[in-house]
Amino acid sequence: MVKGILKILHKDFNGLHEAAILLGLSSVLSQLLALIRDRLLASSFGASSQLDIYYSAFRIPDLVYVTIASFVSITVIVPFLIKKIEKDELAESKKFLSAVFSLFSLVMIVVVFALYFLMPYLSHLVAPGFSGDAKMKLVDLSRILLLSPFLLGLSNLFGGVTQTYKKFLLFSLSPILYNIGIISGIMFLYPIFGLTGLVWGVILGACLHLIIQLPFMIKIGFLPTLSFKVIKNNFKQLSEVVVISLPRTLALSVHQISLLVLVAMASYFGKGAIAVFNFSFNLQSVPLTIIGVSYSVAAFPTLSRLYSGGKIDKFLEQISTAGRHILFWSMPAMVMFIVLRAQVVRVILGSGHFDWSATRLTAACLALFAISVFAQCLILLFVRAYYAGGKTAKPLVVNGISSLLVIAMAFVFQKIFISFPVAQPFLEKIFRVEGLAGTEVLLLPLAFSVAMIFNVFALWFLFVRDFGRVGFMGRTFFQSLVASIIGGVVSYFSLTVFAGMFNINTFWGVFAQGFFAGLIGLFMISIILWFSKNNEIRELGSSLTKKIWKAETIMPEQEEL
Repeated sequence: MVKGILKILHKDFNGLHEAAILLGLSSVLSQLLALIRDRLLASSFGASSQLDIYYSAFRIPDLVYVTIASFVSITVIVPFLIKKIEKDELAESKKFLSAVFSLFSLVMIVVVFALYFLMPYLSHLVAPGFSGDAKMKLVDLSRILLLSPFLLGLSNLFGGVTQTYKKFLLFSLSPILYNIGIISGIMFLYPIFGLTGLVWGVILGACLHLIIQLPFMIKIGFLPTLSFKVIKNNFKQLSEVVVISLPRTLALSVHQISLLVLVAMASYFGKGAIAVFNFSFNLQSVPLTIIGVSYSVAAFPTLSRLYSGGKIDKFLEQISTAGRHILFWSMPAMVMFIVLRAQVVRVILGSGHFDWSATRLTAACLALFAISVFAQCLILLFVRAYYAGGKTAKPLVVNGISSLLVIAMAFVFQKIFISFPVAQPFLEKIFRVEGLAGTEVLLLPLAFSVAMIFNVFALWFLFVRDFGRVGFMGRTFFQSLVASIIGGVVSYFSLTVFAGMFNINTFWGVFAQGFFAGLIGLFMISIILWFSKNNEIRELGSSLTKKIWKAETIMPEQEEL
């Protein structure tokens, strides 16, 4: 049995759809644990000031993670290691890894040490609406969480080795263990240490994220050593790593800065606003991870080979194929999240201290985030296509402008709310949150979605200019959107029918109502797509008949704490 498990863990994984499905299944388990984590947090705290402090404490460590730890990104380290291993330069590979490890450790130690003392001043930027004890607690929690970027950065570095040796399932356990650590903190450390116990649970998860890589690193003798001499000897290659990583690092950084500004604004919107924003953001990230990340990451190695081989037509065809399937999946996800938003939030978060007001507000934010799910998924694909083509400046500029647009639109919408008294009641009525306090938080996901839709169309336009016209996706977009809207309408009316059949004041009653209404809606979508001769639904059937475990790809690393 043990040999069988090891054989599966060490299995090599080939093909776009099969790899995407494999990655999707791995992501599903990780996302399921993340939802359990959020449910425990919601049940224990509700949309409270305590949870506002907890979520705010991640903002500076998250920024540190994407600005420094992303320099040891798997997408950067793996090509260097593969090149050396293929040349049978194992000793040089180990020296290179030790050089990256040493430089990363040195920089991270200096930055973390400096931020530890600067945190009281930085906390005002993170949550200017906090004061007194809340601000002091934010400083304490943020200081502890500064350990996470260091641990997760090392794990990603080691993950580059495990992926180079094609141990994809081994690395895929890392995010699962990370969430298990956080869940353990909620269940066992919080009752003893309070909010401090929660963040130590995050540190535990980061340790597990790293530890799972160590046995294989030791087995193949690739465990790096700390040495400043090796930095000097490998300075040229380290410079290459920094130059290659810089665009991706800057893109992730501006995204984190935009989220930091949104959280800072939410700190003025009253108790629980930051918690509501984060809960809804996490929920909308589920389809983004399962669909967008899976397809974009699965397509990346093939796109790189096709472009480097001069096969531009095949390169564009691959983009079109991945894009069509992203639209095929994301449109139903978008509509179903909007229609079933209340059921989704009630089932996943609606327990304990998470009351009906928090549920309604989170559901409304989720619907606004869901509007841009298709755009967010396509952005991931176009960005990786640019990376595969060796053109990293354009997506950096577009993502930077988009992040600035998120901030600008948030302030514009806030101004509209203040200047036009009819605007706020109008938005509240559409999303059924009339009479609730803190509805200003709806401006944040609205601003985010508007900017993401701008982002994808800007990237699409520039991509056509830089690489050539992508195969036509309009037919898939139209078919999937129309089918999803019809399926959404069917689901909406089904909710009323099932409300009379189940006790919707209980967890299982709400679950059954949403599940069967969603199932009927998805069945209707499938029927419409099948009879409209949709290509993607037929390709899906073909892919599922193949063996999923024959895919070869690069697993995505964790991009935030």
